[in-house]
Amino acid sequence: MIEGISAVTLGTHRMPRAVRFYRALGFEALHGGEESSFTSFRAGASYLNLIAQPVERRWSWWGRIIFYVTDVDAPYDRAGRAVCQPATAPRDAEWGERFFHLDDPDGHELSFARPLQSTI
Repeated sequence: MIEGISAVTLGTHRMPRAVRFYRALGFEALHGGEESSFTSFRAGASYLNLIAQPVERRWSWWGRIIFYVTDVDAPYDRAGRAVCQPATAPRDAEWGERFFHLDDPDGHELSFARPLQSTI
């Protein structure tokens, strides 16, 4: 069962400028920063993430929606049964989540995740 949206991740060509912009709007940086390739901000009970993209890359990818679920392996198994090939297998990540990625039919990236600890 879907419980909610955890985060939205947006691409940026210039991380320092993007980080300064979101900090100026009052977002609290939790991970990363101006020199990082990935930065995560608190957005209420959710998160707004930025991921660096090379300047020559045009926006064929709009971002990623992360859905928190009760059990990460269940939607992964359902996707396999529906003949959808997830981009990754479920795994525990260093940032404290178990997750996997899946592209929808239009190429939008979805991530299904669950915190490993309730401290997130």
